Amino acid sequence: MGALTDIKVYLTQAHPCGYWHDRPARDLVLDPMEPALPALYEQALGLGFRRSGRHVYRPHCGLCTACLPVRVPVAAFRPDRSQRRTWKRNADLVMSVGPAKRSAEHFALYERYLGARHPDSPMADPDETEFDQFLVGDWSPTRFFEWRLDGRLVAVAVTDVTPNALSAVYTFFDPDLPARSLGTQAILGQIDWARRTARPHLYLGFWLKHHPKMHYKCRFRPLERLWNGHWIAFDGAPA
Repeated sequence: MGALTDIKVYLTQAHPCGYWHDRPARDLVLDPMEPALPALYEQALGLGFRRSGRHVYRPHCGLCTACLPVRVPVAAFRPDRSQRRTWKRNADLVMSVGPAKRSAEHFALYERYLGARHPDSPMADPDETEFDQFLVGDWSPTRFFEWRLDGRLVAVAVTDVTPNALSAVYTFFDPDLPARSLGTQAILGQIDWARRTARPHLYLGFWLKHHPKMHYKCRFRPLERLWNGHWIAFDGAPA
């Protein structure tokens, strides 16, 4: 199958950080034209890479090391009281896993979600091409995890499914149902599906200390984060 060391890696030019807008950022990007990339993608996840569209990248920002890859060891996961309440509250939802193919229903929910969550961002006015380019790669092992209420689509987790892991790429949901905590429900559903299909890990992307939009990730315990090339317990990693 080869190894990641056989793939060309590119370093991007400096660009504004997507998390801390006053900081410059750079990324390591695996060669998107490499034929072996699909087979090596799971290895890349284990080394802290993440996918956006057809690109697999990892922050490489010089003096800043705020972005820490995190993952849930699903066999050991135990929901806290709030998460158990969320799971019970959403027992009437029907979950399914299907191909990552955009429909008008998917795009309408995505558009509503961005308009409510990111009203002042360029993301708030997406088009269908941007949807496809951002969420689904032409080679990626992506599935749409869907939740429906009385047949109506209320949440979608865009998830990459590899032989031994899931990687949560992006989640969007009905902004008019805040009491259901659908973002939490989506992660719980992915953990449950990973456990039932004997996949040891759910990758949650990057966690950033003190970033308000990243705090939710540390509520899924136990959690592991990558530090100096090793996956260690979240609580045991240096701050």
